[in-house]
Amino acid sequence: MSVVIETTLGDITVDLYIKERPRSCLNFLKLCKIKYYNLSLFHYVQRGFIAQTGDPTGSGRGGDSVFRVLYGEQARYYQSEKVPRIKHKKIGTVSMVNCGDGNLGSQFFITLSPDLDYLDDEHVAFGEVVEGFDVLVKLNEAICDDDHRPYKDIRITHTVVLEDPLDDPLGLDIPPSSPEPTKEILDSGRIGADEEIDDSHGKTLEEMDEIIQEKEAKARATILEMVGDLPEADIAPPENVLFICKLNQVTTDEDLEIIFSRFGRIVNCEVIRDGKSGESLQYAFIEFENRKSCEDAYFKMDNVLIDDRRIHVDFSQSVSRYQWKGKGRGVQVFHDKKEPEGRESFKPTAPWIRQPPQKN
Repeated sequence: MSVVIETTLGDITVDLYIKERPRSCLNFLKLCKIKYYNLSLFHYVQRGFIAQTGDPTGSGRGGDSVFRVLYGEQARYYQSEKVPRIKHKKIGTVSMVNCGDGNLGSQFFITLSPDLDYLDDEHVAFGEVVEGFDVLVKLNEAICDDDHRPYKDIRITHTVVLEDPLDDPLGLDIPPSSPEPTKEILDSGRIGADEEIDDSHGKTLEEMDEIIQEKEAKARATILEMVGDLPEADIAPPENVLFICKLNQVTTDEDLEIIFSRFGRIVNCEVIRDGKSGESLQYAFIEFENRKSCEDAYFKMDNVLIDDRRIHVDFSQSVSRYQWKGKGRGVQVFHDKKEPEGRESFKPTAPWIRQPPQKN
């Protein structure tokens, strides 16, 4: 009285409670024999609870008992067997899904956790898993959406009846082989059960290295967000601001503005100076009115000689013009020299300069 349920994750062997649940076992065994469950999705998988399948439509709203196959639409469901009472006490209990008012069809579930006794009054346990607990572990670890539907298809591929002590009802047509899968059945809108997920497929080593670096940068940004150094992990620096370094100490804001203004209108230009001595720290930020002017200056001014020093030009990576307003309140962008509330106004006032903490 056993059935092997072959799935895309492995095989599960189920022993049936023929004596206690004769009608449910008859329904299940005969549906297996006519290949009714072939290619059925596990359409509902909730970790630590159940994995549900048995609906050929994959929607969770379909499925018929074997009696509809034999006797027509009026026999789509059959009444559940409540005596004797069998508890859902252990992992691997196999139970028919109650479709309402004790009506059972083809859908069934397998428990993924022990002590689910509150299911006893609603659903009818008719068997238990005796082999394939590793498959249940894989089912329990499936990644699912908010509706508990796996992102990657998990299907019953075949069912094998090892022993069937129940006679086949008259009119039961048992196919000689499994039906061929159709495109409509396999098209679930999810990742196919046999579809490989390989980010590196078709990519060069350089492309893979770039992907890895991008993931590492994302991870670092997330950590900075968590410790409060970034308002948001996905925040990006402005695209119209240049960072200039290796300046001569005698180079002033006005000098840089005159030199770089040939590329476009400059909104702000500031050589960063020591707060106490006022001496140049030999780097500066230049904000252009638009991104195109910024790019032109970047390509033409790197390594140019200014005041006997070869400067280095790069795009600014500073995001200090963005201030986190607090959890759930979003980000405020400062476009002018007005300071955020609660901070004293002081030099330097360029919007991308990180402001020191307010003195008490």
